[in-house]
Amino acid sequence: MTTHARTAVLFAGVVARPGETELARTAGDALGGAGYRIRHGGYNGLMEATAQGAARHGVPITAVTLADRDWGPFNPYVTDVVHAETMGERLHAYLDDADLVYVMGGGVGTLHEATAALYYATTIRSVPIRLLGPAACRLGGFLREQEWLVEGPTRPLAFLADLPDAAALVKDLADQSSGRP
Repeated sequence: MTTHARTAVLFAGVVARPGETELARTAGDALGGAGYRIRHGGYNGLMEATAQGAARHGVPITAVTLADRDWGPFNPYVTDVVHAETMGERLHAYLDDADLVYVMGGGVGTLHEATAALYYATTIRSVPIRLLGPAACRLGGFLREQEWLVEGPTRPLAFLADLPDAAALVKDLADQSSGRP
């Protein structure tokens, strides 16, 4: 019997806020240690820190980018590259077989990816999304407060959790491994 390798997607920026780089490295280490392959944009900043943490476990680290764009070299931990023809194909390359999605601080590109993941999880497939770190948790709070994220009978939000720090991440991964929500 062949088992499915689990995939964790990271949406995060190249510019880190204080404390985020170490949190990203810890997240990569925890995810890699739990056997998750990593999928992200492949560039520097928080993506590279996550890849660095995961790489010590030998898990695949895939960069997902647009075929007709050159945003610079990939970080040295990338083991595979997916070149999508369109932004929609890029988002599907991230999300269609993702087992977990992590969102950290970033810029407008990260915001686009995060909102696409939220839409995907409420309308296409309920993939777990974790808002990791203070910046992402503030974003989630804002979206709830301003009623951009509203739970209802047709839009349950059980897939979404705020993880403010590394301890919350480690506990959440342990809960998921044991089958707890």
